Amino acid sequence: MGKEKQSGNIQLIEGWAFEKTNYILFVIGVLLIITGYFVMASGTVNSFQSLTLAPILLFLGYIIFIPAALIYRSK
Repeated sequence: MGKEKQSGNIQLIEGWAFEKTNYILFVIGVLLIITGYFVMASGTVNSFQSLTLAPILLFLGYIIFIPAALIYRSK
C-alpha cells in the first residue's frame, strides 16, 4: 500500500512541474511588478508615471503574467 501512495505522489509532482516557459512568464511578471513599484515610488504624486504607467505595469504583472505562468501548459 505504501508503494501505491508513493507512485501516485510521483505522478502528481511530475504533473505539476513547471517548464521553461512557465519560469520565463513568472520572471517577466515579477520584473513587471518590481518595475511598477519602482516607477510608482520615483514619480511625484500627481505625475503620469505614478497615476497611469505604474498601475498598468502592476496590473500586467499581477493579473496577466503571474496567473499565465501558473496556468500555462505546453501541448
